[in-house]
Amino acid sequence: MQVYLTGATGFVGTYVLRALRAAGYRVRCLVRRPDRRMPFEDEGVEKVAGDLLRPETFEGTLEGCEAVVHLVGIIQEKPRQGITFDAVHRLGTLHVVEAARQAGVSRFIHMSANGARPHGATAYQTSKWQAEEVVRKAGFTHWVIFRPSIIFGDPGQAPLEFVTHLARTLVKPFPVLPVFGDGEYALQPVAVESVAAAFVQALTHAQACGQTYCVAGPQPLSYKAVLDVIAQALFGRTKPKLHVPLSLVRPLVHTLGRTGLLPITPEQLTMLLEGNTCDPKAFYHDFDVPQTPFTPDTVAYVRRYV
Repeated sequence: MQVYLTGATGFVGTYVLRALRAAGYRVRCLVRRPDRRMPFEDEGVEKVAGDLLRPETFEGTLEGCEAVVHLVGIIQEKPRQGITFDAVHRLGTLHVVEAARQAGVSRFIHMSANGARPHGATAYQTSKWQAEEVVRKAGFTHWVIFRPSIIFGDPGQAPLEFVTHLARTLVKPFPVLPVFGDGEYALQPVAVESVAAAFVQALTHAQACGQTYCVAGPQPLSYKAVLDVIAQALFGRTKPKLHVPLSLVRPLVHTLGRTGLLPITPEQLTMLLEGNTCDPKAFYHDFDVPQTPFTPDTVAYVRRYV
């Protein structure tokens, strides 16, 4: 089977690409710059140039593919460049879906996000839901949607992931860690290897057809506990914390966060305080993937990047 992969140069995409090749699939990757070497390439990987927001640029590139794995997403908008949640998530997905249908593709595996819903607390969540609806209504013979929580794992040459970002911007630089509010809002980090393995299995898993899966780690942790795990991985100990009232945090993030002067945007703050957990029982029941805990040992890779 030949698989058409979007987002292959990203953090999750690199792992999915490796897993697809390990399973014997030939992979055609949609990339903006095919002249640039990707974090992983071999003889079974083909690159084609195109931009999801300009469907004419990748017209015809899905011919001969039997399945699409669509991973592209953003966590921060750049409106001046036309990069918005709606454009990338909803419209970009629509463009890929339409191209897939024209090419006769029957299988579509889609990356959404935990918290996606019709009227989300942020445009990110709403646009992710709208993209899901595009996939559900497209008429594919076989489709599967995954909604991952926070994903962690060694980023390698790919863009930094959640743990390394927190380590670089917060845990390492500050002797006392600033925590928004009480820090009890929960996260449920899931290992990238488990996510990648599920995407590959979903291509041929009949039981998964037509399903939307919550994807999360085996147990939730408070934000404070997440910081402790990262600090222990880096230094072998935790760090003291300073709780900053939300009445001070929100106006600061809503001003400086939009300019890039803070490592968090207003949308990200809203979703962080909302928490990012779910019940992944169906995911672990239907897919043969490891239930990797979030511990200092499983995030020890962070020491190589800070």
